[in-house]
Amino acid sequence: MLPSLAHCRQGGIKLPFISLSSVGARSPVVEKHVSIAELCEVREPHAYLARIEDQGMQRGGMCSGDMPVVDRSQYAEHGDIVVASLNARQICRRLHMRGDVVILESQNPDYPPLHVTDNDDLIILGVVTYSVKNLLEGRAASSAHR
Repeated sequence: MLPSLAHCRQGGIKLPFISLSSVGARSPVVEKHVSIAELCEVREPHAYLARIEDQGMQRGGMCSGDMPVVDRSQYAEHGDIVVASLNARQICRRLHMRGDVVILESQNPDYPPLHVTDNDDLIILGVVTYSVKNLLEGRAASSAHR
C-alpha cells in the first residue's frame, strides 16, 4: 500500500498565495508567498510523504495515488488517521482505541475493519496531517501544458 516514503523538505519553492474572495478584482491579489512545506506544517525530520495504493480511505477523502503527509512526532489518538505497519504490511487507516481494543478502520465499506489482537505486530508510523491530491491524474501529459 505504501511502497516508498520520501522525506519532505522545509522551504523549497514558494508559490503565490491568493484569496479567491477578492470580489470585483480583475486579477488575483497575492497575499503572500508560501511553500507547500509551510502550508502543510511540515516538521523536518519528523514528516514524510507516502503514496496511497488502495481505496480503503476513499470516503475519508484519500484515494489511490494520493500522498498523505505523515508526522512521526505526533502522538496517535483515537480517531486520528494514521499510517501503520500491521504484521509488516503498511496501511493508512483511522485509529480507534477503546480501552484495550484497537481497530484500524477503513473509510470504505469494501475494506473491513482490522481488529488488532495480542498476536499482531502493530507499529504506528505516524499521524496523517494533510493529503496531497493530483486532480489531473490520468490526463495526457501534453494537454497539461497547453
